Amino acid sequence: MALTPIKWSRWVRTLATTAKPGRWWTGFSPFLSCAAEDQHYIRVTGTPHGWDVLFYIFQFLKGGLLFTVIILIGTGWSFLKPFLQVREKKVLMIVIPLQVIANIASVVIGETGPFIQNWVTWNQVFLLIDLICCCAIMFPIVWSIRTLRETSKTDGKAARNLAKLTLFRQFYIVLVGYLYFTRIVVYALKTIAAYKFQWVSVAAEETVSLAFYIFMFYMFRPVERNQYFVLDDEEEEAAEAALREEEFEL
Repeated sequence: MALTPIKWSRWVRTLATTAKPGRWWTGFSPFLSCAAEDQHYIRVTGTPHGWDVLFYIFQFLKGGLLFTVIILIGTGWSFLKPFLQVREKKVLMIVIPLQVIANIASVVIGETGPFIQNWVTWNQVFLLIDLICCCAIMFPIVWSIRTLRETSKTDGKAARNLAKLTLFRQFYIVLVGYLYFTRIVVYALKTIAAYKFQWVSVAAEETVSLAFYIFMFYMFRPVERNQYFVLDDEEEEAAEAALREEEFEL
């Protein structure tokens, strides 16, 4: 029997309010699976049985890989150029160690509580580092857009550059929306929601994250001959006019 959207939503809500909250996310990713098993065993036995270690490992991989991939896409690596410039390497060298520190702070926050002396400080460290990382990954995208804008004036490939500019600007806008939702909206949901509805913030965050991943990898997927850039002379002239009229500033 087909599972309609209404039945699916009821099924999710039912699972979320049973004695095993969070386990209905199992299977979406190793990170969510470990998080679900961690909470399940803590509820049933009082100890995580090692699932907390796996949870923190996958949490580090999830955050580190996400920021690394966003930076590589933002720099245009393998899409605009087969190498990274010095300033782009510096961004990676800054973000990756910061992610290590952020995950250490996350472990301290998750394994302790407000009763320890420096718990609030660790929370502030985590939020500060996360904010720095979110700002840092924006710079490569801005640099790529400016480079494309300058190149379009001299290389005679206005249409291709316009298409790439449009693509990077769309990526920038979607990235800003994703970071805003997962850092501000989700935090607000966690703050205002009652304990039994905490799963709503997790569901919202993971759903938006999945949509962002699909968009990101679809837009920058490798193809042998991208029809998006197959343009004729008329489109080339129209692109030149568009580039003259629009500055593509962020």
